[in-house]
Amino acid sequence: MSEPEIPARGSAALLGPTEVRTLAERFGVRPTKQLGQNFVHDANTVRRIVSAAGVGSADTVLEVGPGLGSLTLALLDVVDQVIAVEIDPVLANYLPETVGDRAPELADRLKVVEADALRVRPDQLPAEPTALVANLPYNVAVPVLLHLLGSLPSIKVSLVMVQLEVADRLAAQPGSKVYGVPSVKAGFFGRVRKAGNVGTQVFWPVPRVESGLVRIDRYEEPPWSMDDDHRRRVFAVIDAAFAQRRKTLRAALSGWAGSPAEAERRLVAAGIDPTARGETLDTAAYVRLAAQAN
Repeated sequence: MSEPEIPARGSAALLGPTEVRTLAERFGVRPTKQLGQNFVHDANTVRRIVSAAGVGSADTVLEVGPGLGSLTLALLDVVDQVIAVEIDPVLANYLPETVGDRAPELADRLKVVEADALRVRPDQLPAEPTALVANLPYNVAVPVLLHLLGSLPSIKVSLVMVQLEVADRLAAQPGSKVYGVPSVKAGFFGRVRKAGNVGTQVFWPVPRVESGLVRIDRYEEPPWSMDDDHRRRVFAVIDAAFAQRRKTLRAALSGWAGSPAEAERRLVAAGIDPTARGETLDTAAYVRLAAQAN
């Protein structure tokens, strides 16, 4: 896969290693494992993320976990507005100050929402985001991603940086050894693909694992209903199928269906071999299967 073209530097003064450490010391910030904080300090990396997202002047971008503002500054250079959701009150308080110091002419494009991204509601946001671009906290990356995609249908494209292993799982295809619940659920919302790898040396503190970029383009014309009730029904089948991964679907789904016989009936009605295993089915198959419970 070819690397995306990295845009030329705009008016924002992006953060480097020295600036990141200086700001952290000034604000009394010590990165915590609990919040999954690893701050990006490489300007080319954040420009690459913005480029891979394909966002521009018409976009309102939702950024989760902006931290000290490395990616925020790069986004403000090219988009109409950035809504930064930050759980850490200290970081949320100082982010506007950092942007005001380093890109004063762009400061009015930033809106900060102090909230937990796992629970943030649309009515807490000042506008409807058109894109999600974020270095997600690695310990809650998948739940945050699925919550935001489910809660904010206005998000048309997502470009997230996650732990490399998680990126591989999200973008995996049926039959892959790493294909599982994240792969199927992400595929419910749109087309998922890897958008590159990111090394460890662009972060402070340096993480023990590499990172990966994942892009999700929401279906322009969804092939199935996207309402909350339907999504919950489909996700319940997915969870049941992978809870006992080594079993056939007839056995794994017996609890969900009420009995092995009923599970087999529903599988056959959905055009699925009852002796197949969960990792062989694509998202569309799970949608068909969920419809058999009605």
